[in-house]
Amino acid sequence: MANNIVAALDVGSSKINAIIATLEEGKLPNVIGVATYPSKGLKKGVIVNIEEAINSVAEAIEAAERMAGLTISSVYVSINGKHITSTNNRGVVAVAQDEIVTDDIFRAIESARTVSIPPSREILHVIPRQFSVDTQGGIKDPVGMSGTRLEVDAHIISATTTALHNLVKVVQQLGLKVDDIVFSGWAASSAVLTNTEKELGVMLLDIGGGTTSITTFVEDAITYSGSVPFGGSNVTSDLAIGLRISIEDAEKIKVNADELSKITKEKKKSSTKSKDEKEDEKKKSKEKEKSDLIDVSSLNIEGTNTLSKKLFDEIIEARLSEIFDLVLSQVEQSRNEARLPAGIVITGGSSLLPNVTSIAKKVFGVPARVGYPKGLEGLVDEINNPAYSVGQGLILYASQDEWNMGGAMGLREGPSKRKGGGIFKGISGFFKNLMP
Repeated sequence: MANNIVAALDVGSSKINAIIATLEEGKLPNVIGVATYPSKGLKKGVIVNIEEAINSVAEAIEAAERMAGLTISSVYVSINGKHITSTNNRGVVAVAQDEIVTDDIFRAIESARTVSIPPSREILHVIPRQFSVDTQGGIKDPVGMSGTRLEVDAHIISATTTALHNLVKVVQQLGLKVDDIVFSGWAASSAVLTNTEKELGVMLLDIGGGTTSITTFVEDAITYSGSVPFGGSNVTSDLAIGLRISIEDAEKIKVNADELSKITKEKKKSSTKSKDEKEDEKKKSKEKEKSDLIDVSSLNIEGTNTLSKKLFDEIIEARLSEIFDLVLSQVEQSRNEARLPAGIVITGGSSLLPNVTSIAKKVFGVPARVGYPKGLEGLVDEINNPAYSVGQGLILYASQDEWNMGGAMGLREGPSKRKGGGIFKGISGFFKNLMP
């Protein structure tokens, strides 16, 4: 993008995040504009109404531009949904010269890309996992090495052509160019996961409003990418039914769950300070009843001032356990290696639900943590939240693109026309991670 300005557009099921940042070589990307707008025209990560989606995206981008004080001309866009699939494939080429050059790597990756996929699908990314030179395997960067045969083990992520083209159409209707379309799980991984976690083996779950993206790593190489069509909106729906309140009120309670718990605890502390010791036994039963109540009076929900904490926790645990079971089943069915010594990292807006890590530990049997994005500077206080992991990841992805693939980027066409654009993107991210 001109003037070293990059823009990211995280198109989610519940909200649209737009982030604008400046790039300067040797420094972290500097965020200068941020905006969030409720999603309309999207369901389970897929566009179902073009006009509504265009309006939502336009609102988010215009607000971010006002904050940044400039107008953008192109964006990096995220994509998610149950249509996202992945596979691992190998590509082999003969080395043309005495030593391996970048062109040999491109040819090897192009060879790996010749995997059979239906005509209704398009490849998003071809990500090199490792290389082999003659009989030596496990090589991260083969450039400059001597050999006659170069083999690459690549991870290929694809999406349906319909979903891709609709997403491109929404952005182009606003007069913007699409720099690239990136799977949300792959974008979030660069902002949330540590190199140690990727090396040991980790699973990243990005729980959004309508979908949960899955990305697994083993030995610093991506092994699986996918998505299940369930997320925070399903939790909201369950709370509305279980607590007998409206969807809007259920969303208020879900979003403010942590704050409500803190307020309730503070009120209990202040109410127990002046108790007479002789009355303690008489009031134990009443206190026990109160301890199971969450004060929601601050949310102004008609007819409801308190709700059962036990019921609230049970509803959330039931739905999250179901989502985690689906994730586990999907990864197992893919027959991809998923060793998880580093455990589960959960990000996305719904990662802040109460007890999410303990529920994950119970289902997966490994450690779990909530992943906060990092790697940017500037207006980061505005986006220091797991809900912005994909947006921050897109900015980091764009910065790798700018500094590492400058010459190659001109070879790409726009995502709506390209057949192999993801190849260059995969190389960019791969070598960026390898460089010390």
